[in-house]
Amino acid sequence: MNHLLLFGTIGATEVIILALIVLLLFGGKKIPELMRGIGKGVKSFKDGMKGVEEDLKETNSEEKEEKK
Repeated sequence: MNHLLLFGTIGATEVIILALIVLLLFGGKKIPELMRGIGKGVKSFKDGMKGVEEDLKETNSEEKEEKK
């Protein structure tokens, strides 16, 4: 049996086990703070990626204008 396939998907049991471990490690009061911090991090990452995409588009359009 291919051992790589065993780690390819995460089932409901694994999610529940991970949630219980997080609950035990951080406690019920700190989880909302942790989730808020993760949400802010994801938002700033997405904003950064949008900025990079816009810069690339500007650079491409400038290069096209220079070729003309």
